[in-house]
Amino acid sequence: MSAQTIHRVPTTHLNSAGTGRMPAAVRAVLADRTAQDDRGPYAPEESLAPVLDAEIHERLGALLGVPARRTALFTGAADAFDSYVSRLPLGPGDRIWTTPHEGVARLVTLHALRARTRCTLEVVPLREDGDLDLDWMREHLDEHVALVSVVHVSSACGTVNPVEAIGRLLAAHRALYAVDASHSVGRLPVDATRIGCELLTADGWRFLRGPVGTGFGYVAPGLGESMAKPPAAAAVAALNEALAVHAADTSLPYEDLLPLLRDALGRLPGIRLLAPGRKQSGIVGFRHEEVPAALIRRGLARRGVVVRKSVAQETPLHPASRTGTTAVEASVHHDNTPADIDRFTLALGEVLREERRPAAAPAAAPAPASASRPVRALALVESA
Repeated sequence: MSAQTIHRVPTTHLNSAGTGRMPAAVRAVLADRTAQDDRGPYAPEESLAPVLDAEIHERLGALLGVPARRTALFTGAADAFDSYVSRLPLGPGDRIWTTPHEGVARLVTLHALRARTRCTLEVVPLREDGDLDLDWMREHLDEHVALVSVVHVSSACGTVNPVEAIGRLLAAHRALYAVDASHSVGRLPVDATRIGCELLTADGWRFLRGPVGTGFGYVAPGLGESMAKPPAAAAVAALNEALAVHAADTSLPYEDLLPLLRDALGRLPGIRLLAPGRKQSGIVGFRHEEVPAALIRRGLARRGVVVRKSVAQETPLHPASRTGTTAVEASVHHDNTPADIDRFTLALGEVLREERRPAAAPAAAPAPASASRPVRALALVESA
C-alpha cells in the first residue's frame, strides 16, 4: 500500500454553544486521568480526593458567586434540573411558569411533574420586541405560582433574559426559582446570589470548554439531596482544569465578536437572522431562504468551519421553531478571532453559491431502440 499524504483542513470552530473546543491543558488532564482507570476502579478517586472534595467546589463557588459548599456536580444541567424539580411536592392548585426559550429536556421534566401532581403549566409570553413580558409576570404572579423556570441565554438565538430582574420580582413570593445557565456560564458573568434563584444549573462542555458529560449547579438550602449520578472522576478533573483555564482567560481583555458575526451574516443575500429580544450573547441563529440548514452545515464542514444545525424540537415553544424548519447556529467565544469570522463568511458565501447553482440541463433522450429491444424487455418483465 503506497503512502498517502494527508492534508488537514484548518478548523474554524464556531460551535462553543454546542460543544466547546477543549484547551490542550484540559485534554491532557482528561487523557491522563482516564488512563489511570487501568490501575483499578478506585485509583482515580483516591488520587483525586483533594480535587473532588474541595478544589472544584471552591472554583465553582467563585464562578457562580456562592459558597463552595452549596455547589454540586452532575452529568449535565438537564440531569441536575430533573433530580430536584421532578420530586417537588406540588398539587392541583399550583402553577408552574416556563418560557418560550425552554429546552426540550427541561420541558420533559415539567410535563412529567404536571402529570404527576395535576398542577398547571403556563408559558410566560414574549413582548413584540421578543423580550420576556415582565409586566405579564407582575400582573399574574400570586402565591399559587410554585415554580418558575427561566433560561438565562436562549440556545435558539442567544437572547439574554433578565434573570436578575425576575429574581427581584419573585423574591417576596413562594415560587422556587430555577435558572438554566448552560449557554451563559463561561461567557457572561453569572452570580446566583444576585440572580436570587434557588437552583442554577449548567453544562460544563459548552462555553466553559470542559468535557462532555459534566454539569454543575448551585443548590440553595432546603432542596434536599440530589439522586443524580455524579460525573466520572476523570471528567471532574478535566472540568476542574477547564475552570482554572477559564479563570485565567477572563483576566485578559478580548473582543466580543458577536456584532462582527451578525454584521457579516447581514451582508449575505438570502440570510435571515433569528434575533428576537433586544440583547443577544454569543449565539446567532440564521436560515437561508433557499438552501437548507443541513446543506449549509455540511458545506461549511468540508471547508473546515464548524457550526451547528438546530431543529425545532430542541426549543419547541420558541417563535423561531414554529415553522418547523431547521436553522444554522454559529457561536463565538474568547478563543475566536476576527480571522475566524472572515473564514466563515468566505466559506458560507462559497456554500451558498454552490448550492444555488442552476440545475444541469436534462440529458438528451436515448435513441429509439430497435424493434427487437421492446420485445426482449417485455419478456424480461413477464418472466420476473
